[in-house]
Amino acid sequence: MLINVSGINSSTALWYASRATGVVALLLLTAVMLLGLLVTRQGRLPGLPRFAVSGLHRNLSLLAVAFVAVHVLSAVADSYVKIPLTAAVIPLTSSYERLWLGLGAVSLDLMLAATVTSLLRRHLSRKAWRAVHLTAYLSWPVAWFHSIFASGDLRHGPLFLLAIACAVAVVGAAVWRVAVASGDVPRAERVGLLMAAVHARDKYKHRERTLTK
Repeated sequence: MLINVSGINSSTALWYASRATGVVALLLLTAVMLLGLLVTRQGRLPGLPRFAVSGLHRNLSLLAVAFVAVHVLSAVADSYVKIPLTAAVIPLTSSYERLWLGLGAVSLDLMLAATVTSLLRRHLSRKAWRAVHLTAYLSWPVAWFHSIFASGDLRHGPLFLLAIACAVAVVGAAVWRVAVASGDVPRAERVGLLMAAVHARDKYKHRERTLTK
């Protein structure tokens, strides 16, 4: 979708606003997804301290939610098609593109759950927060399919290539994360290996002292 500014008027402004904010929201969600996949076990990225990564992730998430909100409200307000506001959060309640708008509602619900629990993280147990936060990883592929099939904007031209690039980046980051995770030693085993290394070191030092006497 290449926006022709001269073609924007009062009857098409909401249509353009909905499409443009939807594209920006997809890019922001992709950035959030990549951050979540590429951070290390210690919550860091190369060259950035932990607090900076955490702040960047939180701010990008909130910005993505803001663009999604504008995307939803402008689509609902656009009189070209009738989309009820409830369809934004309740799947399959829109008569227009029922399945694909339903996917958008699912993605928004997952995104809101992750955002709210992240803001309330200090009041939640780590187990509860993590259980909800992990479901956020589902919001991106659901949002991607919604973006592709809810309208024809991302199914051809430069925007199609942009959507494919987002998918390739996320899949590549996910493969890398799985490969790194499979090579990590579980925490219980790490403790055992550390204790074994300390014991071997102490035993070696004791032997050295014995031989030098």
